[in-house]
Amino acid sequence: MSASADGAGGTVSGRLGFTPGQVIQELGYDDDVDQDLREAIEDHVGGELVDEDYDDVADAVLLWWRDGDGDLVDALVDALRSLADGGVIWVLTPKAGRAGHVEPSDIGEAAPTAGLAQTSHVSAAADWSGTRLVAPKAARSKR
Repeated sequence: MSASADGAGGTVSGRLGFTPGQVIQELGYDDDVDQDLREAIEDHVGGELVDEDYDDVADAVLLWWRDGDGDLVDALVDALRSLADGGVIWVLTPKAGRAGHVEPSDIGEAAPTAGLAQTSHVSAAADWSGTRLVAPKAARSKR
């Protein structure tokens, strides 16, 4: 694994919580994503990331998000459509000082509106931060 995918926070599994065999859906892919992180996740789960056209249930969603990408609440609601019960959404945003940086408060405000709760924040790669979002337990039990 590369330094960006296996940095100070440990392995991809340790930092993002992915396990072998999981289906990870990737949304917001563009030229600026961290390819080393993508490859490390694929190696760890033992399969390719699936895209927005995937029409089955995903165990987790990677949402690459930049300032100017649109309405984050709408993107989060869309990400929930194929997410398995108990699944997580990782919102990956450019770190402070990089083009497209998103203020953490923007994610903190959008998450509850989309029915999600923020649980943790990690340095996902050299240029990307990750914010972990989950459906609150009360909401999950109603689904």
